[in-house]
Amino acid sequence: MTEFRTERDSMGEVQVPAGAYYSAQTQRAVENFPVSGWRLPPALIRAMGQVKFSCAVANHALGKLTGSGKNPLSQVEVDALFSAAKEVAQGELADQFPIDVFQTGSGTSSNMNVNEVIANRAIEICGGDRLAAEKAIHPNDHVNMGQSTNDTFPTAIHVAVAVEISSKLLPALQGFQQQLAEKAAAWDKIIKIGRTHLMDATPLRLGQEFGGFARQLELSVDRARRGLNAVLELPVGGTAVGSGINTHPEFGKRVAESLASETGIAFVEAADHFEANAQRDGLVECHAQLKTIASTLFNVANNIRWLGSGPRCGFFEVALPERAPGSSIMPGKVNPVMCESLMQVAARVMGNDQTVTTCGAAGGNFQLNIMMPVMGHTTLESIDLMANGVNAFIEFCMQGLEVNADVCEAAVEQSLSMATSLNPLIGYEKASKLTKEAFASGKTIRELCVEQKLLPENQLREALDPFRMTEPQA
Repeated sequence: MTEFRTERDSMGEVQVPAGAYYSAQTQRAVENFPVSGWRLPPALIRAMGQVKFSCAVANHALGKLTGSGKNPLSQVEVDALFSAAKEVAQGELADQFPIDVFQTGSGTSSNMNVNEVIANRAIEICGGDRLAAEKAIHPNDHVNMGQSTNDTFPTAIHVAVAVEISSKLLPALQGFQQQLAEKAAAWDKIIKIGRTHLMDATPLRLGQEFGGFARQLELSVDRARRGLNAVLELPVGGTAVGSGINTHPEFGKRVAESLASETGIAFVEAADHFEANAQRDGLVECHAQLKTIASTLFNVANNIRWLGSGPRCGFFEVALPERAPGSSIMPGKVNPVMCESLMQVAARVMGNDQTVTTCGAAGGNFQLNIMMPVMGHTTLESIDLMANGVNAFIEFCMQGLEVNADVCEAAVEQSLSMATSLNPLIGYEKASKLTKEAFASGKTIRELCVEQKLLPENQLREALDPFRMTEPQA
């Protein structure tokens, strides 16, 4: 074995690393796109392997791989093709996919990378020479049979996104929702002051506040499911422009059924292959749901950060777990690092949405979107960041989050907004005058009411009961 071997494609000879499972077209792409050093996400490579497996299953069932066409395969070779595709789908040979994300906009380079690796690995499984000039199992004729990059690459993106939402993001969001709901239940009797415009407002219960957060996450779970549903239609079967040239009429349906069976996700053949090949509107819709989830995560993390501010000069209504020293100069300072981490994750995802939207709008020209690799990379990055960020927040913040009940309750009596419950009894104007007087004198609303004998004692006690203020009254 020398350091390099010579491979050939339709453009001529190329020097390829001697031990690589890929061939000439992959090497050309490596040389053409030395841009970022970012490879396609592992989830997308695995999905491409899964798509190739399902395509091979469909072609075999339709009699194509072992039929009378050019270079039919033996059953041993078909089985080897199945096995090689499965290896890629299971994350094996991961170091054999070196192409930069910023490549040809259809993903052709990466499609051929996968085709070459599966073909050469299948040849090896059969006991053949994968380095031979003539490929007994050919990357185009066999692995890519009945396919184009233009339909299989977006299909793989849809599969990867749906699988990652289902297996990673949904469980993380559901776990976060459960944690918030448990806090809401545990803290339901703790009275605290509300805040609107960051100013004192009427009382509520800490459990109600966290119940609101829990509902936000419940809605985020629904949005993640809607994002998944947006990518269930698969372009496979449209081949080059949506017409289905060079493939069997049943091919797309069979591949979708195979992918649904393999993943447990309800994939279906696209209703219109011309739309499915040309546009990535479903992916744009999916990421819009991810952006909304990111907005929620930012909001909840930021609210918890505010509630934990202090410990002496802020709100400090909840105590965040201490995860790390907070300052290189201020001794003993501890910062809300987990909140800040999740907020940065959310900011990145919201920025990613602009990338996906721009690629979807500007990249879909006539019969093909030519910005698909970055759309796939960005969407999968958003899913991965949010799933990982939420899981870390649950473990290192939510599970150790504690309430400072005395702090919560101490501020209630001092609030000028306690006067709100007096509106039905003394009127808005008089209550407003009372709040100004309380602020100027430093006295509480209750103290002034007693001094001025505005209401009978029993009526005043009922009107200024903070717990009653947390629920509607008949």
